[in-house]
Amino acid sequence: MSEETPHPVGPRKGGLAIPILFGVVLALVAANVIIFVQLDGMKQDLSGMRQALLSEVAKVRDAATLSTSSNRQHMNDLRQEMEQARQQAAAAAGQARKDALKHADQLARQLQEEQAKQQAQVSAQLGEVKDAASTANSKISDVSADVGNVKTDVAATKSELEKTIAELKSVRGDLGVQSGLIATNAKELAALRSLGQRNYYEFRLTKSKRFQKVGSVQIQLTKTDAKKNKYTIQVIADDKRVEKKDKNTNEPVQFYMADAHQPYEIVVNEIAKNQIAGYLSAPKVLQARN
Repeated sequence: MSEETPHPVGPRKGGLAIPILFGVVLALVAANVIIFVQLDGMKQDLSGMRQALLSEVAKVRDAATLSTSSNRQHMNDLRQEMEQARQQAAAAAGQARKDALKHADQLARQLQEEQAKQQAQVSAQLGEVKDAASTANSKISDVSADVGNVKTDVAATKSELEKTIAELKSVRGDLGVQSGLIATNAKELAALRSLGQRNYYEFRLTKSKRFQKVGSVQIQLTKTDAKKNKYTIQVIADDKRVEKKDKNTNEPVQFYMADAHQPYEIVVNEIAKNQIAGYLSAPKVLQARN
C-alpha cells in the first residue's frame, strides 16, 4: 500500500474567505442602504399620512364645531319661537276671554231688550183684548137688541107674507085647467117661492128671431101689443113647438111636458113695446104621465 502525500490547504482557504467576507459586507451595506431608503420613504409617507389625517381631523373638528354652533343657534331659535308662541297663545287666550265676555254681555243686553219688547207686546195685546172684550160686550148688547128687532121684523114679515099669500088668486089657464096661485109682481112671486110647492124661473124677453132658454123650455117672443096688453110667443117643450097667441097680462099660459102630471105655466106680468117680463112655473114633482 502506497502512502499519499498530503496537499497543503491552508493558504487556499484563507484566500477565498476574504472575498466572501467582503461580498457579505457589501451585501449588508447594500441591504442597509435599501432598508434606510425604504424607511425614509415610509417615514415620508407616514408624515404625509399624518398631515392628511391631521387635516381631516381638523376638518371634522371644524365641521363638528360648526354643526354644534348651528344646532345651538337652531335650538336658540326654537326656544325663541316657543316663547313667542306661548306669549301669543296667552295673548290670544286673553283676547278670546275678552271677546267671550263681550259677546255674553251683548247677548244679555239683547235678551233684556227682547224680554222688554215681549212684555210691551203682551201688555199691548192685553189692552187690545180688553178693548175687544169691551167692544164685543157692547156688540153683544147691540146684537141682542138687533135680535129682538129681527124677531119683530120676522114676525112682521111673516104676517105680511101670510097676508100676501092670502091675497093671491087661482085662475083657470088657457088650457082650461085650474092653475095654482098666480103672482102679479115680485112681492107676490117671493111669497109663492116661500111656499116651496113649485119652481119659478123669472125672465125678460125681447122680440127676436131666436129662442131663449127659460128653465127646461125655450121661448121666443114674436109679437107685443102694449096698448091692448097682449103678446104672442112660441114655446118649444119636449121638442114640440107650440104657439101661444094674443095672451093677456097675468094669464096662465099652460102646456104639458112628459115629465109631470101637472101643467107648466107661463105668466107675463109686464108687456112693453117688443118686450115682456114674467116667470115660468114648473112642477117640483117630476114623473112620466100615463
